[in-house]
Amino acid sequence: MQKMVVAFSHQSALKVVARSGKPQIGISAVNKNVIPAMRQRLRLKAYSESTVRTYVNEMCQLLKVLGNIPADQLREEHLKRYLVYCFEKLGLKENTLHSRINALKFYYEQVLGREKFFWDVPRPKKPILVPKVLGEDELARLFNALNNLKHKAMLFTAYSAGLRVSEISALKIKHIDSSRMQILVENAKGKKDRYVNLSPVLLDVLRAYIKTYKPRPKEYLFESQQTGRPYPTRTIQRIFQLAKIRGRISKDVGIHSLRHSFATHLLERGTHIRYIKELLGHFNIKTTERYLHVAREKIVNIVSPLDDLWRAGKIRW
Repeated sequence: MQKMVVAFSHQSALKVVARSGKPQIGISAVNKNVIPAMRQRLRLKAYSESTVRTYVNEMCQLLKVLGNIPADQLREEHLKRYLVYCFEKLGLKENTLHSRINALKFYYEQVLGREKFFWDVPRPKKPILVPKVLGEDELARLFNALNNLKHKAMLFTAYSAGLRVSEISALKIKHIDSSRMQILVENAKGKKDRYVNLSPVLLDVLRAYIKTYKPRPKEYLFESQQTGRPYPTRTIQRIFQLAKIRGRISKDVGIHSLRHSFATHLLERGTHIRYIKELLGHFNIKTTERYLHVAREKIVNIVSPLDDLWRAGKIRW
């Protein structure tokens, strides 16, 4: 085999047509089988549609850069060089780099059956970000800014149960269990079911919404009038942004901040972090522990050692 030289730079490449019939812009004919093979393997392993989209998109970025170089011939040193290129030349952030590494790892190890050499690929350290939380006054302005009962019910549901936007969209009427005051969150992130508490206030809001809204939803709690399918997540996100503008909230937050606010406010009210972990559906307690950094009352109640010295009369000013 000829020695392959991979110098990563932007190259012109051909258009090829995948089995779907849609052109994959910028991917050479020599790599036309990569994406169909990857997509098939992802679906056979029952990865979520969101993960399928992410992995396919990240793999496409490599194929566009390769041009006419066959992706299946790349070795460990080539992939490391590509990741350095992504970091230094493209300026990709840590989270994007992690997604790209995961996509490459999946293709070369799961699709091509290579040995797990990605253990030797260093991963950039992710920044520790404090969750963005809305205060009670901001939440009141947000909720009161909406007049549409269906839209208000969506945001109430997100905050009262700490749900992800995808979980709000997927909720079915049968998931609301008023006899046990629980909501079933079915097949959530990580293919995990869980129960969360059903707020009495939320139950009243949902009953009023179901009773008065036309056309009445049949299967999903929040259905699209046009399709009868779940409300699109992007539409729910736009509803939040509209409420945020009308409520004059200047914080740079999205609808996921309602989930963050739910967790933080529970923690401030004395709920044990392990219960919050179960309500949020986290696999690892470390994920939930981020909220310890923003629980205001926990921080406020910590007495500075300077104050102790002052009260003891050991210092003066």
